[in-house]
Amino acid sequence: MDAKVLVVMGSDSDLPVMKAAADFLRKMEIPYRVHISSAHRAPEKTAKLAGEAEARGVEVIIAAAGGAAHLPGVIAAMTVLPVIGVPIKSDALSGMDALYSIAQMPAGIPVATVALNGAMNAAILAAQIIGLHDGALREKLCAYKAGLALQVEAKDQRLQELGVDAYLQK
Repeated sequence: MDAKVLVVMGSDSDLPVMKAAADFLRKMEIPYRVHISSAHRAPEKTAKLAGEAEARGVEVIIAAAGGAAHLPGVIAAMTVLPVIGVPIKSDALSGMDALYSIAQMPAGIPVATVALNGAMNAAILAAQIIGLHDGALREKLCAYKAGLALQVEAKDQRLQELGVDAYLQK
């Protein structure tokens, strides 16, 4: 089966952050592919990935980049598929350059942007987009969100039982 989500990153140094996206997509049983490409160093490869994505069954593209962070916007310019940008935090400017580059797209070329290093949220958003027409996936997402609520309740119960100081010591 072809991938429903294409994950593209500008460098292998982004892979430790982007692993969270791959892990979530795997957990939700969403087929995906992961590639390293670059808007600047491999523009032909990037164009090919973006241009062939829809024909290969891709429904959402997650693109991660640090520094100048042009990869998500370049991909968005080459497809009508939804693109989710993940700005990667770097030593230079603490990743704010990447955040601004991805979030501040010109009119007509939108990129949904998540937080710095927000690979997990990018995967969740991709799953929610696909879940609009996939009832089984939508049910998995509902169960996932219900699980998040249960975690909050368990933490609050523990806080109520232990108090602030004891809770923080454990």
